[in-house]
Amino acid sequence: MERGAGILLPVTSLPSKYGIGCFSKSAYEFVDWLKEAGQSYWQILPLGPTSYGDSPYQSFSTYAGNPYFISLEALIEEGVLTEEECDEADFGEKPGTIDYGKMYESRYPLLRKAYERSDVSHNPEYLRFVEDNRWWLSDYALFMAVKDRFGGVPWTEWAEDIRFRWGNALDYYRRELYFDIEFQQYLQYMFQKQWRELKDYANENGIRLIGDIPIYVSMDSADVWAHPELFQLDEENLPVAVAGCPPDGFSADGQLWGNPLYRWDYHRQTGYQWWISRLEYSFRLCDVLRIDHFRGFDEYYSIPYGEETAVNGHWEKGPGIDLFRHMERALGWKEVIAEDLGFVTDSVRRLVQESGFPGMKVLEFAFDTRDSGSANDYLPHNYIENCVVYTGTHDNETIVGWLDSIPKEDLETARDYLCDQYTPKKLLYKSLISMAMRSRANLCVIPLQDYLGYDNTCRINTPSTVGENWKWRLKGNELTDELKEDIHELCKRYGRLNWSNEKSTSSEEEVQANTLETIS
Repeated sequence: MERGAGILLPVTSLPSKYGIGCFSKSAYEFVDWLKEAGQSYWQILPLGPTSYGDSPYQSFSTYAGNPYFISLEALIEEGVLTEEECDEADFGEKPGTIDYGKMYESRYPLLRKAYERSDVSHNPEYLRFVEDNRWWLSDYALFMAVKDRFGGVPWTEWAEDIRFRWGNALDYYRRELYFDIEFQQYLQYMFQKQWRELKDYANENGIRLIGDIPIYVSMDSADVWAHPELFQLDEENLPVAVAGCPPDGFSADGQLWGNPLYRWDYHRQTGYQWWISRLEYSFRLCDVLRIDHFRGFDEYYSIPYGEETAVNGHWEKGPGIDLFRHMERALGWKEVIAEDLGFVTDSVRRLVQESGFPGMKVLEFAFDTRDSGSANDYLPHNYIENCVVYTGTHDNETIVGWLDSIPKEDLETARDYLCDQYTPKKLLYKSLISMAMRSRANLCVIPLQDYLGYDNTCRINTPSTVGENWKWRLKGNELTDELKEDIHELCKRYGRLNWSNEKSTSSEEEVQANTLETIS
């Protein structure tokens, strides 16, 4: 990974006419803006369809894409929707936030209309997509169709025959729900088609996509329903133990995520085939992958199923480097960012080092006067080149919100480190961004809210809370030329410009100059 810079912005946070960021014109305009700002990367969050709580880290499938990202404008251009139909739908009244309830009520009926008018069953491209992706798409489309038939309840509450995937039940529902299944396949076809076009456009303009995959999958997912043998489940296909994090200084009860844990012994026996397929597919969608909760491959926290908190959990050994050796043999070298944040042990550090993947550094963790040990890991003078530095992540406060919330001693520590006692606190975020940019880290990724100087009202996620997360989005007028030029200047100053764009521009200018010289 060469020295460069990127911006973190979820697809959901793009401005759009119809309630949520998607693969519409604004996504292409954002790519143009990134290029002109000298960026090399656009980092996003997981692309999967979200379930209860709207978290992209709790998806109905590890392979499927979120239908909300399908551009309605593109469907209007195709002729399967009208502008009047889309304009009449109620997506909420606040331009800077996402109303997921209204999204669900309004967007799916529009997408169903588009499907019914599409005559997709006679589209050779669609038929080829279904055939090429049948190995995951068949189970996913059936899962979603049956889930709708049962009123959206988790698959563990379905009728016994389909819950356990008895052959006669599978045959029955595939016949009974034929058009509902085809609708789900159509959604995935349109997602893939539009995403491919956007990714190709980004790559052609020198912007690489950093994707994100959670280490775990949701219990209520097609993955667990279709492949219970991969997970620590009992004879009723209920979890034996679930994932989470132990109690710490931020949470006395720890974090109870509830995801089923992997049967790593089974995965090892299969040569980690499911993981290799998952990673290979993810690399089709993105150029670089950030793997969330990387420390779980070294040791994972196991909480007995049914516990109300994470207090009674314990650590178990994960697959370690063996998984990534198998991945490299099967797929060749791939660019991965290891999310190694949180309580990092020596064995986790060894795993990251052995893998060769860059770890993550977060400036907001660097100035905690109560924790001088781990805080030192995040001070820029201790960075190695093979890492990625962030001011904060999607799980953190914005940098302005953080500056407003930290104790006075931590703020003074940050000022001392910056040698900056005079910049007003409301502008100190610019000094912190500059410090991240001039660090040794090969890659510097800044959340867009931090460049904009926004406070915590624009925060993406507050861990261990439900209801107000994943909602923030741009209103449409924030990506100014002035901000673009400021970011470009920062990248130029600290050697992080997207040189492929600069060289391309220089090459074109040289060709024009030579042509003029020849003519004259």
